[in-house]
Amino acid sequence: MIRFIPFIKKPPVVAVIRLAGTIGTGRNALNDEGLAPLIEKAFRMKPVAVVLVINSPGGSAVQSSLIAARVRRLAEEKGIKVYAFVEDVAASGGYWLACAADEIWVDASSLVGSIGVIFASFGFPELMARQGVERRVVTAGKSKSLADPFLPQKPEDIDRLRAIQQPIHDAFIAHVRARRGTRLKDADLFNADIWVGAQAADLGLVDGIGHLVPKMKSLFGDKVRFVALGQRRSLLNRFGLNLAQDAMSTLEERAALAQFGL
Repeated sequence: MIRFIPFIKKPPVVAVIRLAGTIGTGRNALNDEGLAPLIEKAFRMKPVAVVLVINSPGGSAVQSSLIAARVRRLAEEKGIKVYAFVEDVAASGGYWLACAADEIWVDASSLVGSIGVIFASFGFPELMARQGVERRVVTAGKSKSLADPFLPQKPEDIDRLRAIQQPIHDAFIAHVRARRGTRLKDADLFNADIWVGAQAADLGLVDGIGHLVPKMKSLFGDKVRFVALGQRRSLLNRFGLNLAQDAMSTLEERAALAQFGL
C-alpha cells in the first residue's frame, strides 16, 4: 500500500516481458500483433528498465524484425534501457529479439547465435514413383512450383531459394552489427554457429553471465519491484478446447528446440 501514499518514495519498477517459444504467425507463436499490447504497456509504466526474458529457438524473420523494431522505437522514445536475459536458448530469431536490448545476459549453459536463414522440406518423388502416382502440375509463371516436394529437386530451385535467403541473412547481420557494434570480436559470427554462455560473451554476442533478479538488484537496489507482463489466453485455451492445435504447436516447438539438443 505504501506505493499509493503521496510523498513517499516509490520503489523502482522493472517491467518484465517473457518471450518464450517459436516466433511466427501461429496462434501460440510469438508475433508482433500478440506482443504489441504487452510491449506498449511495459514502456507506459515508466519503469527504470524493461527486461526481455528470452527462451526461443527462432522462427519468422519478419516477426522477429517487427517485434525488435517495436522494442527499439519505444526504448528510444521513452529513454528507457532494455535488458535481455537468455534462458535455455536465443537462437536465430530468438537472438534477433535479444539484440533489441541494450545489454544481453545469459546463463553459463545458454545457447546463443545461429545467425543464419534456413529453408527445410521433404521430398517424395521416389515414393510416389513406387506407388505408381504421377504428379501433374500446370503453372502460369515458371517459379510457381518452386521446391515442389513431389518432384525431383532442381538446381535452379536451389539457386532461387538461396537468392531469397541472402537478403534476409544480410538484414539479420546488419541488425546484429548495428546493435552489438564494437562489442563484436573479429570472428566468423554469421555462419549460423551457436555458442554457449561464456563463449558468446568472449565473442561479444552477449555482455556476460548474469541472472535477472541479482543483476537488476545490483543496478537498481534491493527494493526494486518486478512487474511481469504476459499474454492473455483465450477462453478456449483456458478450458483446453484447442487440444489439437495446441498439440501441433507443441510438436513444432519441440522440433525447433531439438536441433539445439533441448
